[in-house]
Amino acid sequence: MPKIVFVEPDGTEKEFNVADGLSVLEAAHKNGIDLEGACEGSLACSTCHVVVDDNWFDKLEEPSEDEEDMLDLAFGLTETSRLGCQIIMSDELDGLRVMLPSATRNMMVDK
Repeated sequence: MPKIVFVEPDGTEKEFNVADGLSVLEAAHKNGIDLEGACEGSLACSTCHVVVDDNWFDKLEEPSEDEEDMLDLAFGLTETSRLGCQIIMSDELDGLRVMLPSATRNMMVDK
């Protein structure tokens, strides 16, 4: 069972064991982490935007073109930004660290 570490905007770290095959978004929701996911993981928003720790970013699969399009809408985009709904936990990602941005941009609400 892989571990994931969520780093809150204030620097607080919360570590959880999560089931193989869960997305980072699902892992957040199952463990009470405030990661919105307005489209429920259907790749139609950027509200599950996370910043992947530099040491882990290159271990992830490349983002799809659809994910990159949605990331363009994310608040506080960085070089290691990804959508939590698109990162699937596995033993290879045991110890993954992701930072939660201080805000999200929900285009459905923020118009």
